[in-house]
Amino acid sequence: MEIRTLRYFLAVAREENMTRAAEILHVTQPTLSKQLKSLEDELGKKLFTRHSFSIALTEEGVLLRNRAEDLVSMADKIEQEFFSLDDITGGNLYFGLAESYQIRYLAREIHEFKKKCPALQYHITSGDTEQVTEKLDKGLLDFAVICEVPDERKYNYIVFPEADCFGAVFPDDSPLAKKKRITVNDLIGQPLFCSQQSWENDIRPWAKEKFSQLHLEGSFRLSYNGSMFAKERLGILLTLNNLIDTSKESGLVFRPLTPYLEMKMYLIWNKYQSFTPVAERFLKQVRLSFSENS
Repeated sequence: MEIRTLRYFLAVAREENMTRAAEILHVTQPTLSKQLKSLEDELGKKLFTRHSFSIALTEEGVLLRNRAEDLVSMADKIEQEFFSLDDITGGNLYFGLAESYQIRYLAREIHEFKKKCPALQYHITSGDTEQVTEKLDKGLLDFAVICEVPDERKYNYIVFPEADCFGAVFPDDSPLAKKKRITVNDLIGQPLFCSQQSWENDIRPWAKEKFSQLHLEGSFRLSYNGSMFAKERLGILLTLNNLIDTSKESGLVFRPLTPYLEMKMYLIWNKYQSFTPVAERFLKQVRLSFSENS
């Protein structure tokens, strides 16, 4: 199975049309059809269902697409790493980032680093801890930023200079808006929104024996989406400070939880990872900068 064939397959899966995919790939349609037929023969599975004017993936095709995307991304990353071995002014860095106001520290470091390496290209993937560490483990990322204590058996890490705090977001005319802080008793009986990760790893230990009295109405990976539901009075969003617009014009307010619930952020990388020169230089800069700001 060749990487080129997987690129052909992904193009057809994306376009759902053989003619358009062939044009994008700059190959003839018969050539493309032959390559895909060979791929199906090699795997012993039908990958596409062909219709009059389009094609769709079979269940086996969907499985291959998910695997092929990672394989092609890895191949691209390997090529870029070797091309950049002797490049002292550029290269590629790949990050997977959780949501946090503390990401501003990373953005500042990238800004400063680009002054030294003006040809630097950086690539950002967003997601929760599970999503970004999965890509990191596959070698698709150089670094990840997560908001839970890293597994020291697998990762090395640097702690960000500051921390976020958890709070509740709800309409500014809610009776709770009169309070300066929100207790677990304030949340009992309320429909709540939170990421599944934070609900289990942060809210559960914070609420202690009263956790069973809390009701998770819906889970959101993105706080912004959750804030839209809170704005429509469907529930209260539990999230980190500074992620949601709670200005006077927003119609929403943020109130911190009490007891205070802090969330630290971590820049992590695989314990036995082999870095490109540009990644090594970036990590050295971050280590120094974060230690000075801690």
